[in-house]
Amino acid sequence: MARYVDGFLIPIPKRRLAAYRRLSSAAGRVWKKHGALDYVESVGDDLENKGVASFVRAAGAKRGETVVFSWIAYRSRAHRDQVNARVMKDPRIRKMMTQDPIFDPKRMCYGGFRAIVDL
Repeated sequence: MARYVDGFLIPIPKRRLAAYRRLSSAAGRVWKKHGALDYVESVGDDLENKGVASFVRAAGAKRGETVVFSWIAYRSRAHRDQVNARVMKDPRIRKMMTQDPIFDPKRMCYGGFRAIVDL
C-alpha cells in the first residue's frame, strides 16, 4: 500500500519535554480521529554517530535541547490534505495553537514525503 508521510524534526528544550509529550499525545488523538493512519513522536536517544550527519546539527539543537523526530502517515497526499483540513478546524487544535509554544516553530523542519518503499 503506497502511503504519504508528513515528517518533522524539532529541537525542544529538555525541560519542556514532558509538556511536549502531553501536547503531542492530545494532538495525535485529534489526527487519528480525523483519519491519520499513524502518529508517532520519538525523542532522540542515540544521536551522536561517527561517519554520518547528526540529527542534533540538522535540527540546530542548542545546549539544553534534545531532538524530536515525528511522522504522521496517510493513504495519499490527497488524504493528508483532507485530514489536515479537518484537523485545523478542530477546536482542540485551535486551542493548542493559542497556548504558549513549547518549542520555536520557526526552527521545526517539516516536509511531506511520498513513500517509495512500504513493506
